[in-house]
Amino acid sequence: MSIPTELHDLSVAQLAAKLKAREVSSVETAQHFLARAKAHAHLGAFVHINDDVTLAQAKAADAAIAAGSSAPLAGVPIAHKDLFVTKDFPTTAASKMLDGYQSPFDATMVTRLADAGCVTLGKLNMDEFAMGSGNESSVHGKVLNPWDTERVPGGSSGGSAAAIAARLAPGVTGTDTGGSIRQPASFCGITGIKPTYGRASRYGMIAFASSLDQAGPMARTAEDCALLLSAMCGPDPDRDSTSLDMPAEDFSRKLNDSLDGLRIGIPQEFFGDGLAPDVRAAIDASLKEYEKLGAKLVPISLPRTELSIPVYYIIAPAEASSNLSRFDGVKFGHRAKDYSDLLDMYKKTRAEGFGDEVKRRIIIGTYVLSHGYYDAYYLQAQKIRRMIADDFQQAFKVCDIIAGPVAPTVAWALGSERNPLTNYLADIYTLSASLAGLPGMSVPAGFGEGGMPVGLQLVGNYFDEARLLNAAHRLQQATDFHLRQPTGMAR
Repeated sequence: MSIPTELHDLSVAQLAAKLKAREVSSVETAQHFLARAKAHAHLGAFVHINDDVTLAQAKAADAAIAAGSSAPLAGVPIAHKDLFVTKDFPTTAASKMLDGYQSPFDATMVTRLADAGCVTLGKLNMDEFAMGSGNESSVHGKVLNPWDTERVPGGSSGGSAAAIAARLAPGVTGTDTGGSIRQPASFCGITGIKPTYGRASRYGMIAFASSLDQAGPMARTAEDCALLLSAMCGPDPDRDSTSLDMPAEDFSRKLNDSLDGLRIGIPQEFFGDGLAPDVRAAIDASLKEYEKLGAKLVPISLPRTELSIPVYYIIAPAEASSNLSRFDGVKFGHRAKDYSDLLDMYKKTRAEGFGDEVKRRIIIGTYVLSHGYYDAYYLQAQKIRRMIADDFQQAFKVCDIIAGPVAPTVAWALGSERNPLTNYLADIYTLSASLAGLPGMSVPAGFGEGGMPVGLQLVGNYFDEARLLNAAHRLQQATDFHLRQPTGMAR
């Protein structure tokens, strides 16, 4: 077989169909994407590649297809964020603390996508321990935005978003704690969805903030995300206590439903002074498209939106300080070479192994959990978190989904000396859905300043992923933003 020159322009759905029809082999497909990943290594998207492992999986996929495999994604190549542990590739969480770590088992997400027939291309760069908004805090180096290599791709799933935008993989996994799927998807002009908290197992996903972390797919289209999410979700009670007892479902079942009568809530708090004019223009244009498709725009209020930032940056660091206490140099990972006793070994190992942003959040989290401050900060934050969730439930009494911007601006410049608070404020529109545990996604909605992508955020009620994906898919049938690609990435 000859490899089509446009192979990397095919969606997950299109590739799956071609592979099933044996119009192209999984081995050829894998070789094509591995070559692309190496040709565009300057983007910093991939951190671990192993041709032998990938091609062995591809050969097995070809054999299964020849034998009549019914796996829905048989032979489709994907890549995993370096936060999911994998037996066949190192897992570092982009930190010196886990340099060279090789897991003895696969994360549930890795296993489920393999069971669906996927072939793993490798591991993708990210912000260290998933803490960041620009993918500039990785021990492996910065990730560059394929649309403008002088700008950030977003974070923490920046490597995942860049890989899709540059056509280095047709589908990838990401994680979202406070917006880490949606924001990089917006900055890189791709589609990404965070499901309802508990829909996707967290087993084998290195923990940042356990009550917020959730896995999800990133791809070019809503259809692709639906196919990948269908494979990823399902109960995992024996290995993840937060896993919901809900069977896996086909999230693509409603993709082509009509949007006539769909009520789209527009939160007034998402369209205030902090929203850049270019982003607003793109969002407004997409909302007009929805009206053309039969949807109705409904004004709503999410009054505690501004409180989501202080609440998140109390709860998430508190949980991080607890989760990251296991990285002490004793059983695995980095260990300081010179130390006088056990306590000195702990201190030096953690000082050497963690980057600045991780240390900052550990210190904040330890402080708010300390005696005398737990009630004043952590417990109060949890109470407001419940109020934020209640705000959404009030809104869903008058609307079916909620729409607005993902981020206040397009991607900012690399190394722009933004202080941490500025980065935290950039999460204003994504944090509240994470705190409430609601499903949310980013859909390409046009372009803003400098020709940079803008993402439209869609938020649904609990377990309403299929409706979100339907709304996203219908928008993509009416627009072509998801089909456009950065200059220089065609070949």
